This record gives sequence, C-alpha cells and structure tokens, in this order.
Amino acid sequence: MSRNHRHLLLNWFWGEKRFSSGIVEGFDNKAKSTTRKAYGFRTYHGIEIDLYHALGNLPVPKSTHEFF
Repeated sequence: MSRNHRHLLLNWFWGEKRFSSGIVEGFDNKAKSTTRKAYGFRTYHGIEIDLYHALGNLPVPKSTHEFF
C-alpha cells in the first residue's frame, strides 16, 4: 500500500518539515541483521549482494530454486 501512495507520504514529510528517524533506524536494523546472517560469506561481494536483496527488496532469480 505504501508504494501506491509514496508520493503522498513524501509530500507530507516535505510539507511538515520533519522526518521520522524510525525509517532510518529500520534500514539500519535490517542492514545489521543481514550482515550478522552473512558471517559465513567469504567475500565482501557476497555480503553486498545480500544487502541489495534485503534492503532493496529485489526478486530472487528463478534459477536459485531449480534443481537439475
């Protein structure tokens, strides 16, 4: 729902001249928990891809769930 009304929400924040730190804290918490899960990765590149998927809500490729 928030994606559909994103422009209205952003207009409210700009009009009121105040920003909630809850959004920033939420992103920070999600990044920390994703990094905590990623301790088994051998390279930073793997952690970076995991963060892109977690924070950007990117779709998982179909080939990830296929078996030969």
